Amino acid sequence: MSDKLILEVFVDLDSDNISELGTEIGGLVMIPFSGTARGEIFNGIILPGGVDTQQENVNGVRHLSARYMLEGIDKTGEKCKIFIENNGYFTEGGVPNPFKTVPTFRTDSKALAPYLHRNAFRGEGYPSGDQVVIKIFEILTDG
Repeated sequence: MSDKLILEVFVDLDSDNISELGTEIGGLVMIPFSGTARGEIFNGIILPGGVDTQQENVNGVRHLSARYMLEGIDKTGEKCKIFIENNGYFTEGGVPNPFKTVPTFRTDSKALAPYLHRNAFRGEGYPSGDQVVIKIFEILTDG
């Protein structure tokens, strides 16, 4: 059984406002972004304040944590917001295409809360220049 695509997030990276820090235990970069989201459960925009924080340790392992708020319309036509925290890891040698993530959600949507707060999801990121498409899937299980 294949997993079910529920949402695509179209990220526009703000490469003019990247913050970087180098330390003896590894580097850190914060990349602000904007964009839109669409799918069977939600359509809307990324609110200002979205940021992808990437921390690299001395062994070259990079942890990414993107945190952002969506605002738009849920599958029932109601206005709502969805907070997403998307975490992933990769090693030196560049960002894989696609890279894998584990998203978690919080929402004020009465229709989406029981679904997003209780099910398991996975993400795939497809980078291309200053843009990234994040595909979010519900993990389906047999039985």
